[in-house]
Amino acid sequence: MTSHQVETGRATARSLRARWPGRAGHAFVAPYVVLLIAFGLVPTGYAIYYSFTDDGGSFTGLSNFSTAMNDFRFAPAVWHVALYLVCWMTSLVVFVVGLALLLHRLTLKGVSRALRFLYYVPGALAGAAGVMVWLFVLDPAVSPVAFLLRALGYDSFGEVIAPGHLPILFTLMAFWTGAGGWIVVMYGALNNISTDVLEAARIDGAGAWQTAWRIEIPLLRKWIVYMAVLVFAGGTQLFIEPQLLSQASLGVAGRDYSLNQLAYDFAFLKNDVNTAAAISVGLLVVGLAATGVFVARSGFFDAD
Repeated sequence: MTSHQVETGRATARSLRARWPGRAGHAFVAPYVVLLIAFGLVPTGYAIYYSFTDDGGSFTGLSNFSTAMNDFRFAPAVWHVALYLVCWMTSLVVFVVGLALLLHRLTLKGVSRALRFLYYVPGALAGAAGVMVWLFVLDPAVSPVAFLLRALGYDSFGEVIAPGHLPILFTLMAFWTGAGGWIVVMYGALNNISTDVLEAARIDGAGAWQTAWRIEIPLLRKWIVYMAVLVFAGGTQLFIEPQLLSQASLGVAGRDYSLNQLAYDFAFLKNDVNTAAAISVGLLVVGLAATGVFVARSGFFDAD
């Protein structure tokens, strides 16, 4: 290859970079965009189509939504999911932020790393595997903490998973598998806070509580909002925990405890895909509306 050809190639590359400065970034996100379209946008489009049509493809307006809302199981399912979301989001925000702050203040780095790893380990058992572990933990006959369950007055699996206990139990399951990742995220965000700011607060006489409440938590606001948005979206999709618990308890927990279970029942037991799609689209609308409120009220995209 001659020097002229080499120089021509370099000039062509420079010209391409000038015309398409973000090509490397676009190349990185392209596979994700393809997957998002294939497994996100296309299924969403199908769900919206089915939710407004009948089996023959004729437009039915809001008929499928009305069918879902008039079902006697719909209102209890909404209440169950709402109660779970309150317990789950409150515990996550309070304990994740609190544990991240405590870890950040540990002076022994080895201890801090070990604790972060231990918090993160349960995330490897997310989903059905994590629920199966909890089925053993909650059964006094085989549980490694049977002494604690009996001390609380529970002698059988049915007593432990009584309907009134389910929001707390599902919160414990979700926290056990999901909190560790968020603790790591919050810990990383805390490491980005300027040490000059923290040192200035210490010189001004601020204690650990004042520093956390007036400096660190406000600077974590956007991360907390980000966590709340994703947790809310995931919480409305409650399905695996009550579904497996229902099967393990022979119906004590109920197979229509959550909205996703109700949609599953319509789709696969009643062969009513259109009503199931209506429930799914309703959850999508609620999730988008809640996200809009979180983002608008928190100033998530405002420049710091």
